[in-house]
Amino acid sequence: MVDNNTVMKSGRCIECGARETHGYSCYMIQHPSNYTEEGYKHLVNLFIDAYDNNWGTPYILKKNREIVKSVGKITNPIPNEERKRELRLWSMTIEDIYLGGEQNAIENINKWKEQIRNDLRFWNNGPSHFDRKMRWIS
Repeated sequence: MVDNNTVMKSGRCIECGARETHGYSCYMIQHPSNYTEEGYKHLVNLFIDAYDNNWGTPYILKKNREIVKSVGKITNPIPNEERKRELRLWSMTIEDIYLGGEQNAIENINKWKEQIRNDLRFWNNGPSHFDRKMRWIS
């Protein structure tokens, strides 16, 4: 999750559209402004590989350490308030996790993971998702 530096406008995150939930708004992959372009590509590719290959947490952490060595700086060095942000309409955010109360949260987290993978699959078909126009909330 991101920290409390997430930029909110009218009660919604300006990057993913989620309402603020318990001081946090959404998952890291839904906030590309927190990363360098190379760092975000790494995060997305690691998520895709881990999801598609059903990797366990220890293996994901190992792969992350290996890749970060070659990527270098992954976090965005630009001060938070000066970063360029673009709203991308994700099909599911952290806000949706708690819709059914705590009893449904675990099930909803698994749905969220699947939805993020589906969104990335959609955005990765065609030109680089860094070059594509994002879907905007009107």
